[in-house]
Amino acid sequence: MALHRKFDALLGLRPDIAVICECATPGRLRERGLDLDAHCHALWAGQNLDKGLGVLAFNEYRIELAEPYYPTLRYVMPVHVSGPLNLNFLGVWAQNLSGGNTRKLQAGPLRRGLTKYKDFLTARPAIVAGDLNNNVIWDKPGWRINHANVVSLLDQMGMASAYHTVLDERQGEETMPTIYWRDRKKDGPTYHLDYVFVPRFWTDTISEMTVGSFETWCGSGLSDHVPVVVELQLPRE
Repeated sequence: MALHRKFDALLGLRPDIAVICECATPGRLRERGLDLDAHCHALWAGQNLDKGLGVLAFNEYRIELAEPYYPTLRYVMPVHVSGPLNLNFLGVWAQNLSGGNTRKLQAGPLRRGLTKYKDFLTARPAIVAGDLNNNVIWDKPGWRINHANVVSLLDQMGMASAYHTVLDERQGEETMPTIYWRDRKKDGPTYHLDYVFVPRFWTDTISEMTVGSFETWCGSGLSDHVPVVVELQLPRE
């Protein structure tokens, strides 16, 4: 929320592509003093004009909404990325249990999105990134919404989590949280919910993978989430 007050912190990460959850529309941000068009190319999806999904492209990159696009999956956005590197990108804010969107015995929005966007994700190198709002620690036998199902589908598409690859950690055994939930305290409830999945054959090109610190992002009042940043050293096209 309130990206207009936090935009400088985002710019400090030097992003080429950024996924922003709970993002206001570019028009709303402009009303609050932030003209996104002066800094980046933005796509937005959602119903609440103050709280949707934003995908932002900086520097030499441009983005456009891919077709087919399924707006019923409100916060799963397929994007064509063009620039020094051309790829497909699926921005995600998976609202698994909020607003009555799904129940645990139903496939979650991301799992449904991976099925609907399978051709899009396998047509050329693709990245899936955002707040997936899930972790295998909550998986239950037979539940379709299990995070392990999503990881397995992405694996079948040839994709791997940058965090787990670089740190050689297993799903559900993450040592670095991405959300300081509820009370936003360092010793409060913490979980790993934000992910960047990249083509497996790109994992050797990951030059940096960082998870933001509590002090910088939560302790300072910026957010209850911290950013996951992945830098890839790939040849320009």
